[in-house]
Amino acid sequence: MEKDGSNLPENETLEKDTKLLEKETKRATVKMAMVGIWGNVFLAVFKLLAGILGHSAAMLSDSIHTLSDVFATLIAFIGVSISKKEADGRHPYGHERLECVASILLSIILFITGLGIGWNCILAIADGSYKEMVLPGVLAIIAAAVSILVKEGMFWYTMYYAKKLRSSAFKADAWHHRSDALSSIGALAGIIGARHGFPILDQIAGIVICLMILGVAIGIFRDAVEKMLDTACDEQFETKLREFVLSFSGEHGWEIGIDLLRTRKFGEKIYVELEISADGNMRLQEAHDIAEQVHDGIEEAFPDVKHVMIHVNPAGYHQEQEKL
Repeated sequence: MEKDGSNLPENETLEKDTKLLEKETKRATVKMAMVGIWGNVFLAVFKLLAGILGHSAAMLSDSIHTLSDVFATLIAFIGVSISKKEADGRHPYGHERLECVASILLSIILFITGLGIGWNCILAIADGSYKEMVLPGVLAIIAAAVSILVKEGMFWYTMYYAKKLRSSAFKADAWHHRSDALSSIGALAGIIGARHGFPILDQIAGIVICLMILGVAIGIFRDAVEKMLDTACDEQFETKLREFVLSFSGEHGWEIGIDLLRTRKFGEKIYVELEISADGNMRLQEAHDIAEQVHDGIEEAFPDVKHVMIHVNPAGYHQEQEKL
């Protein structure tokens, strides 16, 4: 059987397409990681020099925050790369959950970063040290503005590919970029406030940013843990899946029902357990053909579904078992 006029059999063509997709995914992952790493290295050095030359403590702290993004991107890259490895003898279901581990590590880095920003701001207000800050220079304002623009651009760039690759780890990394942009906004507010006689604005902005970062970190952590605990998919997805399976009823004279439908998240992928009912008098080959078509149809219509287990019951069997 040939496909699109190719001289290759269909299964070889599909294998070739799969390898091409894997190659493109790897290329996009490496490209995204390199942009994140080198972009953050440049910004960290730039903000460090601006903080020293511009006499801005806020910018010095912001440069350290940016440096943490380098490690965050490295963790995301390693986690995603390992999670894409093929299944082996010791890991027959694949390595997708390692991406969840990377997301958890990133959420912890975000959480600690947020706490550090908030804690330093609270201490500065409590002991009044913010009043003793040296007046920041114009260079610090320029550095903060550049950081906001670059980090927001990196957020959208990383989020675009994270959604395309369905990567929770790179989504977390994207939010880390945005947390740095928010931190720079706080630094900018503090610098401008200090230059106009209101240095406490730096600390107040820092506390607000801290709360925003903590909220994002908790959300990323919760999502990653749910995917590691075999949490079921949401009701909307299961309803859509149920309707799709029932759409096979009536095809080729088949009448099928659903006795059991279970879903579970495995990293970024979904596993489906399904029991369908059919005429108990049909031949085994025909029952097998029904299960095969439903199985292949689900995996084609729902790209996030990695594995489908289907069992065929004779019609009425489930109800009889419940009566026993």
